[in-house]
Amino acid sequence: MGVVGFDTATADTAVCATTGGGEVLYEELLGVAPDGSPRHSTGLLVEVEQAAAAAGGWNEVKRLAVGLGPGSFVGIRIGIATARGLATSTGLPVTGVCTLDALGRALGEYAGPERNRLAVLDARRGEVFAALYSPTGERLWAPLVAAPAELAERAAKLPTPPLAGGSGAVRFRNELATVGADVPEDGDAVHRVAARHICALAEAAPERGDEGLEPIYLRAPDAERWRERDTSKRAR
Repeated sequence: MGVVGFDTATADTAVCATTGGGEVLYEELLGVAPDGSPRHSTGLLVEVEQAAAAAGGWNEVKRLAVGLGPGSFVGIRIGIATARGLATSTGLPVTGVCTLDALGRALGEYAGPERNRLAVLDARRGEVFAALYSPTGERLWAPLVAAPAELAERAAKLPTPPLAGGSGAVRFRNELATVGADVPEDGDAVHRVAARHICALAEAAPERGDEGLEPIYLRAPDAERWRERDTSKRAR
């Protein structure tokens, strides 16, 4: 019995099917379309069906897993809505996973046995989403949003420089390098969220049902900020 998992919190559409023992049966990572837009709306369900077929059909799938963010507000909503719809139609339990946790798990494949791992996603607006993990995978910093300089200042206080990965680590490589953080080459796969890690983390988590699918936004979406700004201007 397998797990079908996916993540749409970043610009990538990541989908995977694994066995109960963690063997990867199917994995796909769709990048952006030629116009630069994510392919969540057009590619996600197609890839999910491919993943389920690779697992032997929906009757052989025991659980769904979905990335909860942080990341793109729209991407997170698409992922969670898709997971809820699939759970309703198939009757399968669904487990939500922090996208940074999946990235941190990937970094564990590169880090040494005594090295902390810093998962960093580009949050736009000149900010990053980040979380820190121990060499054994324990989360040391809860997911946070910060300016790159603030993150670097915080990382500078660590006993040893961490291994950093993710789109935010790539974009703000210079800021992290000033405090000794090691960032793999830009094209390294460690910088992209892999759905096999979403599946693995879901396997280790308790089943909570749809009520556990709370998005991890960390900050208000742009539309809400614009409304607040407009309301403030009108009140003057």
